[in-house]
Amino acid sequence: MSLTYTWVVTGLRNTADGTVVQTYWEKIGTDSDGNSGTFVGATPFDNGDPTDPDYIAFADLTEADVLSWIQAGVVDAYEDHVNTEIQRRIDEVSTSEAPLPWVEPASEP
Repeated sequence: MSLTYTWVVTGLRNTADGTVVQTYWEKIGTDSDGNSGTFVGATPFDNGDPTDPDYIAFADLTEADVLSWIQAGVVDAYEDHVNTEIQRRIDEVSTSEAPLPWVEPASEP
């Protein structure tokens, strides 16, 4: 079953000059039945260089900017791991513990 994924930035840590050094995020997968699972992650970054032409000042950051940094690091085997964990969590919530078929249900007094 294919999943639809949503990414959310849940937090940032930055230096005194506003350079982002840590991100906190979630990737949520939802199946066609509406069951969802969430992977919670954290991605560190080296101190950025404010003189770099691609540097974005903290006040000018958008969620899309930060997600692009995170998603650039969640690739290959790590992405497979994240997606497998999301599917495992969906599988956990979409199953339930069944009573033993040979045990008579307890009657209430």
